[in-house]
This record gives sequence, structure tokens and C-alpha cells, in this order.
Amino acid sequence: MNHWLAISNRDNSDVTIRQHIWGVAERHVNQIHKAKIGDTLLVYVGQQVIDKETTLPPAITGCFAITSEVYEDTKRVFTAPPKLGDEVFPLRIKLKTIEIFDPPVSFKPLIPKLAFIKNKTQWSGHIRGQAMRTIPEEDFNLIMSTFEMRK
Repeated sequence: MNHWLAISNRDNSDVTIRQHIWGVAERHVNQIHKAKIGDTLLVYVGQQVIDKETTLPPAITGCFAITSEVYEDTKRVFTAPPKLGDEVFPLRIKLKTIEIFDPPVSFKPLIPKLAFIKNKTQWSGHIRGQAMRTIPEEDFNLIMSTFEMRK
């Protein structure tokens, strides 16, 4: 079983939470096709500037189990960032909720402890440009335990 970090934005994280699906652009076909039924998927959202006074930090919004093979669907349910134009993220997998993190787990405090992030000062390079990436079991457990400790 693999653990995946799905790189998203808050709008698409909400879609994932409500509709129990994850989708990626066709250029990420090799990443999503490695995901298997029974793997887990943690949804990461990047920093979001709301206005001059409000910036939401990077966070993990939830944990899901993958329940389907990859399938193609062009129904527009996700919001493409401006740089991706008309993207619909057609390569999708179905999910089952394990846990919704409310509030989300703040990502920056985890960075010093995350094994998959080798360069702790340039940490975003380990995420940028990817739709999803595997993370080690120890990182998955750290994120889950951080949420559990807040309950």
C-alpha cells in the first residue's frame, strides 16, 4: 500500500471532500496510474491569499482511501487555476473518506519532521509541479497523529 500526497487548492479540496473524487490533468497520467485501490490519499492545499490582511497557510485537509481504478470523466467539477486555462482534470479516482481535518492540519510545522522533504528551506520544490506524489509511511503516520493529537 502506498500513501499519496495530492496537491490541490482549497476549491478543489472541497470538491474532493464533497464528491469523493480526485482528478488530475492528462500530463500527470503516470502519477495517477500508480495509485491503487486501498492506497491512502492526503489532500494538501497550498497557501492562499484572501486579501491584504488574510493569508491561509498550506495545510492538509483530509485523508481518503482510494476505491477505484483510474477512469476518465470530462464533466467539469474541478476549478482550474488561471495558469491551466480550461483544464477539467479528466483522469480520476473514486475515494472513501477516512478523516476530514477540521480545521486543516497546518503543513509548515511538519516540514522539519517530514522525511520526503530533503531540503527544508526550499521545501515547496518537493511539491511544486506535481499533482500527487508518494510519501513514506512515517510521514503519513506523522500527519495522522498530528490530527489525532488535536482531537
